[in-house]
Amino acid sequence: MRKEKSCGAVVYTKESNLLKFLLIKMNQGHWSFPKGHMDSGETELETALREIKEETNLDCVIDTDFREVITYSPYPNVIKDVVFFVGETFSPKLKVQTEELSQAAFFTEEEAFNLITYQTDKAIFELAVQYLKVHNKEVQL
Repeated sequence: MRKEKSCGAVVYTKESNLLKFLLIKMNQGHWSFPKGHMDSGETELETALREIKEETNLDCVIDTDFREVITYSPYPNVIKDVVFFVGETFSPKLKVQTEELSQAAFFTEEEAFNLITYQTDKAIFELAVQYLKVHNKEVQL
């Protein structure tokens, strides 16, 4: 069994004390969060920051106190861990990496939840939202 590891983040921005969440639509059609494979020698944080930048051209501040992992088998004989953090961007000007993505945009909590394709990603999103509700008392979701 081969092991793979990717890292990414549930990225948000604040608009008039309202949180908006970044979702990306992969060319294969599913909505998710920016994430990707770790390069040799990278930390989880470095991978998450690089992947967000490559896929959306956004710079983020990552909160590593939120760290959740999903594990699944994307292919036969492959087990993949995906580590998610939460990250805030202060300049939400998107530039989509068209080699992998067809769209990227910011959505309200309800809009994002309804768009996210996979149940595992919905579960990560719900955990991230709960975390932000506790740690960002000055904003509304």
